[in-house]
Amino acid sequence: MAEIETDVLIIGTGPAGSATAALLSSYGIENMVINRYRWLANSPRAHITNQRTMEVLRDLGPEVEAEAYMHCSEQDLMGENVFCESLAGEEIGRMKSWGNHPLSKAEHLLSSPTMMNDLPQTFMEPILFGTACKRGTQSRMSTEYLSHVQDADGVTTTCRDRLSGREFEVRSKYLIGADGGNSMVAEHAGLPFEGQMGVGGSMNIVFRADLSRYVAHRPSVLYWVMQPGSDVGGIGMGLVRMVRPWNEWLIVWGYDINEDPPVVDEAMATQVARQLVGDPDLEIELLSANTWTVNNMYATHMQKDRVFIMGDAAHRHPPSNGLGSNTSIQDGFNLAWKLAAVLKGQATPGLLESYSAERAPVAKQIVTRANKSIGEFGPIFEALGMTGGTDHEKIQANMDARCDTGPGAEKQRDAIREAIAFKKYEFDAHGVEMNQRYKSGAVMTDGQMEPAFELDAELHYQPTTWPGARIPHVWVFDRETGDSVSTLDLCGRGQFTILTGIGGEAWGAAADKVGTEFGLPIRVHVIGPRQPHVDHTGDWARAREIGDTGCVLVRPDQHVCWRAEEMTDDPEAELRRVLSHVLGHRQSASMAAE
Repeated sequence: MAEIETDVLIIGTGPAGSATAALLSSYGIENMVINRYRWLANSPRAHITNQRTMEVLRDLGPEVEAEAYMHCSEQDLMGENVFCESLAGEEIGRMKSWGNHPLSKAEHLLSSPTMMNDLPQTFMEPILFGTACKRGTQSRMSTEYLSHVQDADGVTTTCRDRLSGREFEVRSKYLIGADGGNSMVAEHAGLPFEGQMGVGGSMNIVFRADLSRYVAHRPSVLYWVMQPGSDVGGIGMGLVRMVRPWNEWLIVWGYDINEDPPVVDEAMATQVARQLVGDPDLEIELLSANTWTVNNMYATHMQKDRVFIMGDAAHRHPPSNGLGSNTSIQDGFNLAWKLAAVLKGQATPGLLESYSAERAPVAKQIVTRANKSIGEFGPIFEALGMTGGTDHEKIQANMDARCDTGPGAEKQRDAIREAIAFKKYEFDAHGVEMNQRYKSGAVMTDGQMEPAFELDAELHYQPTTWPGARIPHVWVFDRETGDSVSTLDLCGRGQFTILTGIGGEAWGAAADKVGTEFGLPIRVHVIGPRQPHVDHTGDWARAREIGDTGCVLVRPDQHVCWRAEEMTDDPEAELRRVLSHVLGHRQSASMAAE
């Protein structure tokens, strides 16, 4: 008999595992999370934190969002990606990144109540893990996953206490593998993958040194050093990344994946730092060093019956575009409410099939995008003349030629500017971050056509209430206090929500009746003159894409699952029809009839 029982067992306390635990505990679901190490992340690996992820933290509560902002480097300090010959040397060019171009910043402000920021994993994980434990998650550190066996009623997982060596079993209704890029849960579940592991080798060197004299006047998260002989992850340059402004840094330096990983000691780390910074007398405090591989692999299916994978276990890719921890946390936001609905008896297990249907395409998208971004450094190398061999003197001469007079040098300067500007697909890809539109059994379009993207879908977010999309953010106003309230804040927090207008009050009565039948609380907001929330600016009327008497039905993860353009003859029957489908009851009834 299993020694421990819980509803959901989560393997891994990284961004995916800790976020999922925090969400499940917030929804009142018993869960346990284990970590094979004695504590959380020991290096600041992931760091870019996009608006959608901040919306998940906001949904967990204002105190969680506030703690993230307290520890982060704010958006202005993420600044402009700098390309240079060394931090102390000549600058080649730069591009406004991460929503800091005025046009991009306006789009960010219009898209979300949250702000993009730089929050290293060493700060993010304790926020999420602490929230989970405070709200009821049982946690065990120094505890290793060994294997699992599932049956019709649950999953039995064998673990090992790494302090005593003792093995024990945990019985859970569901198991989540958030155990990283070498996921044993994914392997044991036999889940399918496409792509390749280990396509390149890199090392991280984390150190302290005051570099403010080189960077404070041009704040940035990333300083790309274009230097003959430098190499990072097969890209062909050195990277100096800000961890904390401006005295904690991470250098990424490549190595030959076909050779043994190098041993990085203080002497080597100091030499590399001096070379990239351009200061031969620089003294550093080495904090850590580790090697890692560049991967290009994603799960084509993320579930096997009662076992799920998420985070790096499902999408394995380089850190390009800063999508790793963001996608991981958003995996948890998608799955947690579905598990809660099933465990509370509000939905059938059929709802859980929508997790893979919705998130596996995202896994493919971001792995493809991250690896494509590596290749998009090629035009910069070509423009600088850094391709075609290891003759460092010749390469340096090619780079110096950009300072010459004449049509050739002018053409080279144009090419350099264009190549750097094109990196907006990595460093300012707002659409990649925000445009997810789910297509699954947990969404009903009723044949409504998906709106086409009017602008580049990778660069620009396009708000829509088309079912499957995230509910658009606009500010409405509390009639009593006058305070502005985001439409996202009217939704989420573990509940379904209906947004309607004057003349749509019957949706509220229908929600009470149908919600009671399903044991599912449904929040209803009527937005309009003399209502609790008022649309003074008209922004919601323009964004909702329905009439006053219609409704938008929003899932707990803030994605629209259905909308009606106007009041129907029988709103109660319509809502019952939709929720029966979304929650899996109609599918179950059809299967039983067969």
